[in-house]
Amino acid sequence: MVACSVTKECQAAVPADLLWKVAFSGSDNSTLLKACAGMIDSIDVEGDGGPGTVGTMKINPAMSDNKVLKTRVLARDAAARVVRSQHVIEGGKMAEVLKSQVTEITVVPAGEGACVAKITVEYECINGEPLSPEVEEYIVAHPGEVA
Repeated sequence: MVACSVTKECQAAVPADLLWKVAFSGSDNSTLLKACAGMIDSIDVEGDGGPGTVGTMKINPAMSDNKVLKTRVLARDAAARVVRSQHVIEGGKMAEVLKSQVTEITVVPAGEGACVAKITVEYECINGEPLSPEVEEYIVAHPGEVA
């Protein structure tokens, strides 16, 4: 099997600490659900947000043919604002292609009131071939569709 990776940076017009708190705190998901209304129907977290925590996100059917995104936190460093998670791939189109997927997200300040989320996706294909560049970009841009 071939292991590959793809990286993308996403700019946000919010401070790094605020984005980290809303998206990766692991405790209160109410703000994230409000921010993603219409995209995410619910989030269930088992654990304290640290390694071993399992999150189950129910995706709104209008967003994807994949209904559930499950992740398991492998490492989380709140001080450095880095989280590394393994995605459980079950069902959907990508389950036919990917054997595994691990995502690392680092949130860094980018000036006053802004930040950049640096996203690296490592994956292994079932057929042993790397994905096309177009598919790699799609995975990074739509992480909720690969579960």
